[in-house]
Amino acid sequence: MDVSTALTRARSPEAPAPDFPAGRRTTPWPGAPLPVPPALDRLLRHSLAGDRLRPAPSAGALHPVNAHLLLGDGLGPPAGRYAYDPGRHRLLPRGTVRGAPAGALAVLTVTARRTVFHYGHRAWPLLLLDTGHAAAALALAGATAWCPDADGTLLAAAAGLPADWRGAEPEHPVAAVRLTRGEPGDLTRWAAYPGTGSPGPTPHSPPPVLRDTWHLLGAVTASTTTTWLPTEAAAHPPAVLAARRSAPPPFRGVPAAEHLDVLRTTARTAAGPDGPRWSLRPGSAGLAARAARQAWLAGTGAVLLAHGCPDDAPPARVRRDHLAAGYGIGVAQATATALGLASRPVGSWQHGPDGPPDIVHALALGLRAEGPRREGPRTEGNEAR
Repeated sequence: MDVSTALTRARSPEAPAPDFPAGRRTTPWPGAPLPVPPALDRLLRHSLAGDRLRPAPSAGALHPVNAHLLLGDGLGPPAGRYAYDPGRHRLLPRGTVRGAPAGALAVLTVTARRTVFHYGHRAWPLLLLDTGHAAAALALAGATAWCPDADGTLLAAAAGLPADWRGAEPEHPVAAVRLTRGEPGDLTRWAAYPGTGSPGPTPHSPPPVLRDTWHLLGAVTASTTTTWLPTEAAAHPPAVLAARRSAPPPFRGVPAAEHLDVLRTTARTAAGPDGPRWSLRPGSAGLAARAARQAWLAGTGAVLLAHGCPDDAPPARVRRDHLAAGYGIGVAQATATALGLASRPVGSWQHGPDGPPDIVHALALGLRAEGPRREGPRTEGNEAR
């Protein structure tokens, strides 16, 4: 299935098939865990750390995004590759490297099964949005630049991912983030070092929808460019970074017009001029129907919408617009938290007459959350938990 056909299907009313096994929450890379060095402790703790409760939003709080850290000399651990374990806030060594480029890079990969098991054919755009959110979380915590367009093969080689996963659940690289100041061509230099082994095998076989998702991730990450963008994210105090979480619906009340303007400008600036378009709408039954029938959106005070990526967009644009939308909404949600607003990213959108065409992502906004927080069924939003 080509990308255009798959995007049309993801935006159709077709419901996902029944769930299949979700697999592990983290990849079981071998090796003894190491403490995160002080130079990166705050950055990772305020961006990706946690088990189910994490500062980065994710569709259904499933967190499919993994971070492989490429560390040069002088950061504490020996220079080399490390997998980050967010649940334990630890580094798993994946091979030392001599003469590594200076600084610290993160290659962001996705374990598709963690999202496909529930969202089926709608999952692959959510995986791109989640990666954008993870990049935004790192930017908010102090990362210096991010690359949304590097070739997937280059990213895989830089992270030392195995060419043959030998029965393990594969990870697909989607983006890169410079955690510290880096060097020109650092991804290419890392890619020249030999790869490392594979993690433990999975007991679960891949159903066709998962194999289709792997193919689509490969198609949208094929690229001939490597563009590093400065991280566009305002500085927030640690209390704001720790407090940003998706409000449980329903939440009502229309935020002040000046606050809404700030949030739209924040998202648009963060996503960049080549990203999606941005608009504000009040919550409505029509938007709720388009958002995979999430009825609570009908009573939401305001909805910030990222839109404009048509079904027949080239694969590179599909990747760019979804990553930029996740990034922009991630940065805007931190600003909403700083303004004292309730917010909740909404990730899965179908075609429909209400609202702009080709909605990619959204941030639902209100004045306050009503009722106590509770664990409910998964929805097709992006929840920060």
